[in-house]
Amino acid sequence: MIAKVISRCVARAASKGWEKTYWAIDIHGTIMKPNYKVGEITTEFYPLAKEVLQALSKRKDIILILYTCSYPQEIEQYLALFSSADIHFTYVNENPEVVDCGYGHYGSKFYFNILLEDKAGFDPYTHWQDIQTFLENS
Repeated sequence: MIAKVISRCVARAASKGWEKTYWAIDIHGTIMKPNYKVGEITTEFYPLAKEVLQALSKRKDIILILYTCSYPQEIEQYLALFSSADIHFTYVNENPEVVDCGYGHYGSKFYFNILLEDKAGFDPYTHWQDIQTFLENS
């Protein structure tokens, strides 16, 4: 199912002549297994999350946005962890590249094409594999 959504998004971007798509990605329950410990970030990736995010990071047509409610000091730690794993997020909880326009007001909600978030139905045990398969076939 997630591959179908991504495929539709990529096709729409191509038909509109957009050079890139924006992917907002949550940490806990999506990229990393939560540890539920205050003051200690989790470091355990879900299977294939690291590999898929590394592949997405290398693509010039995808902008990764870290979508998180983590505290600022935790965000710094996560960004360092991800960077050391060759995973690169361009923005955190914002997308300054897309501003208000005729079809949307982005002053209080930033623009994204794809949302990977466990609370929005993302299943880290199956969807990372689906995205990897999509990337291999596109």
